[in-house]
Amino acid sequence: MKKKSIAFLASALVTLVLLAGCGGDENTIQFWTPLTGEDGAYMDQLVSDYNDTDPEFPVNHVITSDLYTQIYTVLQSGSGIPDLTLIHADRVPSFANNELLVPMDNILSQQPELNEDNFLEEAWTAGIIDGTQYTVPLDIHGSAMYYNIDLMEEYGVTHWLDDDIVTIDEMLELEGQLEEGQYVVNDALLSWVALGQLQNFGGDVEGPDGEPTINTPEMRQVIDSLRQINEAGLMTPFGEDGYLMFQSGNVLFSTDGTWSRLAHAQVESLNFGITNVYSHSADIFHNRSSAHLFSMLRNEDRTPEKEEGIGEFLEYIREHSIEWAEAGQIVASREVIEDPDYDQFMQSFYTKDERQEESLHIYTYEHYPYVVDAMDSFIADIVHGEMGIEEGLEEMQRFVEDRVDQGNQELEDAADAVEDFADDVD
Repeated sequence: MKKKSIAFLASALVTLVLLAGCGGDENTIQFWTPLTGEDGAYMDQLVSDYNDTDPEFPVNHVITSDLYTQIYTVLQSGSGIPDLTLIHADRVPSFANNELLVPMDNILSQQPELNEDNFLEEAWTAGIIDGTQYTVPLDIHGSAMYYNIDLMEEYGVTHWLDDDIVTIDEMLELEGQLEEGQYVVNDALLSWVALGQLQNFGGDVEGPDGEPTINTPEMRQVIDSLRQINEAGLMTPFGEDGYLMFQSGNVLFSTDGTWSRLAHAQVESLNFGITNVYSHSADIFHNRSSAHLFSMLRNEDRTPEKEEGIGEFLEYIREHSIEWAEAGQIVASREVIEDPDYDQFMQSFYTKDERQEESLHIYTYEHYPYVVDAMDSFIADIVHGEMGIEEGLEEMQRFVEDRVDQGNQELEDAADAVEDFADDVD
């Protein structure tokens, strides 16, 4: 254990040195993101385009695969803290509650177009904690369900899409009807599917006293409904790559992410469309979502002038983020999504009307990251019958509670360090 701790610390310090080395210019906005996929290149282009406008404070985009570990590291060290970060919506409550974030008040007053009317409501409100706005949204990203148009026609079920909601009962109609090696749905991003279904069944992951709740009657209903699909032989087998099976033309539906359209589009033989993630009822549906949000960590070295420069960059992004739609994300700026050019992007389906916007559910519970960790670790085993339902629910509950204790300590350490450095400055 000691060797592992030393190795981790050494790795964190090396990464910290590399990240710190990316900056050094007090007139440059150091901007950290977790965009390690293709989306990183699209953000690079946005930043480059902004810098081409010759701003007083150009932006340096730094991508790190372990963003939150590095954030804790620099906050505890008191040096190398970035000027601007792109964080996920589920991190805002814990960061804000531990006073690790600076409110956006000054920036919003300097840039009046950065207001709630100009962004998707679910993305904007994800950054509000106790009435204070801590973030400005870039996007909403989350669950999507792609369908194979050719297979839908072959099995005569295109009418399932008429109301934009495919139900589990409809899926079960194909039990025993499929060709060998073909399936109705894969198990890609199954934890996200389950969290969307949890909303459909009226459940939540937060108890009345703020405690994490996974072992609940509603979660059991979710698992029962997913097991029903699997036990009918309609879900891709446990351990198989259902994502690739969809791309190979052997699965009707793939429940992955809005960004996956980029990869699917590269498969020439795949004729596909997009719709909502399936539900147990035609009367209710949710697409589990998250959001990338611009935020500012507490940093005593950030000057008012640089903060003003950050505001100018965020306003530029609000106006020009159709480039971000290329990455497969649901852009948060209404100016962009209301532009007719945005309709060319498949994910525009999720903002085509109020009903669709309301389906985008972002969990903003403080301990949600640990809930997702638990779901990712166990849900596939439970749904595929590799683990009993009761055992699985108990294991997930225990997992989350242990991670909450560990995570709370990390946040407290970072908060204490920030407070100590602030006292030294005073």
